[in-house]
Amino acid sequence: KILLTNWCLYDCVYCVNRRSSNTPRARFTVEEVVTITLEFYKRNYIEGLFLSSGVVKSPDHTMEEMTRIARSLRRDHGFAGYIHLKTIPEASPWLVEQAGLWADRLSINLELPTDAGLARLAPEKSGATIRAAMGQTKERIVEARAERRRFAPAGQSTQMIVGADAATDTDVLTSSARLYGDYRLSRVYYSAFSPIPEPSAALPLKAPPLQRENRLYQADWLLRFYGFDVAEIAAGGEAGMLDLEIDPKLAWALKHRERFPVDVNRADREMLLRIPGLGVKA
Repeated sequence: KILLTNWCLYDCVYCVNRRSSNTPRARFTVEEVVTITLEFYKRNYIEGLFLSSGVVKSPDHTMEEMTRIARSLRRDHGFAGYIHLKTIPEASPWLVEQAGLWADRLSINLELPTDAGLARLAPEKSGATIRAAMGQTKERIVEARAERRRFAPAGQSTQMIVGADAATDTDVLTSSARLYGDYRLSRVYYSAFSPIPEPSAALPLKAPPLQRENRLYQADWLLRFYGFDVAEIAAGGEAGMLDLEIDPKLAWALKHRERFPVDVNRADREMLLRIPGLGVKA
């Protein structure tokens, strides 16, 4: 997992690589990334490449270089490992489509759970633009699967920063549920905000507890695989936040003691999935 470059045109308040940051800058060439990936893969150090980048020169220029890397690995070197590319919402749809021909998965970062948070901390980015790019990628994936041709076969994903703004866990999960429903995302990743050097006054002074990130991942699983909805999960905590002391499934069960005990020989699958300690396979 590497950055093509940490140079960036954008000035997102929460990012250490923002335009106004005085962090040291570095940049790989396309050939260097190809060589590093192949050498590591041959030595069994890695199983694939997860490539992201700051936006340098322009979104199209950066997206084109990332696509060149994936194309070179696949076409010129027969690379059979996994490739995940972070795409840039403002890049040409044609370039994103080209990236999907060579990558296993594409991802477009939503950045923050709400449009209000994005407007406040990353005003150069647009929630509408990001969602439009997700919609275009979803259409290409659906078309390719229907026609049985290769295009990002592992789907698309996104990432949200947690704790950089005032969004609650309910806000985060509501956004995730909408993304899963509207864009058929394969995965939403949650990244706890980490304080950066010379921070803006708009940022919190300390990072959120890492346990919050863990609870969000557990809640995400309940949304996708266990038949819970956001309201049920959120009800297990207080003020829109998940309980950090216990996992969200146990929190739900403790709030609904009238549903227990459960006869595991007679209960339907929906109820079995709500028993703390029982998973989908069990």
